[in-house]
Amino acid sequence: MSHGAAALSARAVAARIFLPFAAGYFLSYLYRTINAVLSPYLVAELRLDATDLGLLTSVYFLTFAAFQLPLGLLLDRFGPRRVEATLLLFAAAGAGLFAVSGSAMELIVGRGLIGLGVSACLMASFKAFVLWFPAARLPAVNGWVLAAGGLGALVATAPVEAALKLTDWRGLFVVLAGLSFLVAVLLLLVAPERESDEAAVSGDWRTQWRETVGLFRDPVFWRVAPCAVLSQASFLAIQGLWAGPWLRDVSGLDKVTAASHLFWIAAAMVAGFLGMGQLAYRLTRHGIPPLAVSAGGMVLFMGVQLAILLGWGPLLPLWVLFGFFGTSGVLSYAVLSQSFPAALSGRVNTALNLLVFVAAFAGQWGMGAIVNHWPLAGGGYADVGYRWAFGLVLAGQGMTWIWLALGSGWMGKTR
Repeated sequence: MSHGAAALSARAVAARIFLPFAAGYFLSYLYRTINAVLSPYLVAELRLDATDLGLLTSVYFLTFAAFQLPLGLLLDRFGPRRVEATLLLFAAAGAGLFAVSGSAMELIVGRGLIGLGVSACLMASFKAFVLWFPAARLPAVNGWVLAAGGLGALVATAPVEAALKLTDWRGLFVVLAGLSFLVAVLLLLVAPERESDEAAVSGDWRTQWRETVGLFRDPVFWRVAPCAVLSQASFLAIQGLWAGPWLRDVSGLDKVTAASHLFWIAAAMVAGFLGMGQLAYRLTRHGIPPLAVSAGGMVLFMGVQLAILLGWGPLLPLWVLFGFFGTSGVLSYAVLSQSFPAALSGRVNTALNLLVFVAAFAGQWGMGAIVNHWPLAGGGYADVGYRWAFGLVLAGQGMTWIWLALGSGWMGKTR
């Protein structure tokens, strides 16, 4: 739709705005979590240890995080459609390089390009939804696009394991490169732009940058961000990689059974994205703010992690609950978006995302470094290493949750 066109119908909003951006985030999450299943194949072919595997997988988070601040400026100035479509071309190139790589370094560069290429998928969606949907609907709509990402995580489990019977991991990445290119084209041809995409941005680049820096000085941002960051980063680090090795090394599952468990974790994550978003929307109408819903979910998430760590309860139900409540911290994006002017929405979300993915990079790599201290003679790693890694991550979440609870007037409005 060109500038100045009439407002889109609800059906057109779904077809031309939601679906293309959801497709991009589907791919983003598929890329993010696929190594949880591919890790034994990569280790066997390239002889990687746990630290190498952690770095290879987590470099996605590093390049993703590195681009978040410039991404916020670009989204607020040029709009989500053009920015995401352009970046997805880098993801396609990275997937192609990953498919033909012959060394660990080439894999790392390819995965780094993938991280850069999909760095806009969620934030561009959130920006587009701020422009096209009423504020009260944002937690629910954000939940729907996050569920699309969850479907990507679902495909990255048992379906990927099944696909490896038809091709190898290199063939999978050739397919992913082609899909990334197709989604980029879809965004350019189908997704509309809104007149306010550029008009809402005031000032030059220097002014925009000063406004971005100002976000990091805002006490509201720092009251919400630490807990949201640690909760999401822990979930990303574990679900995106270390859940698979834990299930194989600590719980003693074979590759196929572990992939099946990862599938149910991802399915629970989809349900969590949908359920938590809808719950927050409905409870807001009864005076309960989304921040309270998010904080409550993060407490339950920590409880589930403790139960997994100590071996309390049946294995699969605990990991299913891990997948469901691990989504709770994502509500913080909608909380912070509504606490700042709409013209800053892209930068608010990417500022938070920067911290989440830096922490996810450090957590995923750091957990590998810890686990690597306890190798087993027959391959794999001892459970004591996993328990130390998971336990330290859980302790960090607990401290930041206390910080949030003490300063939020028991989860009242942020402003």
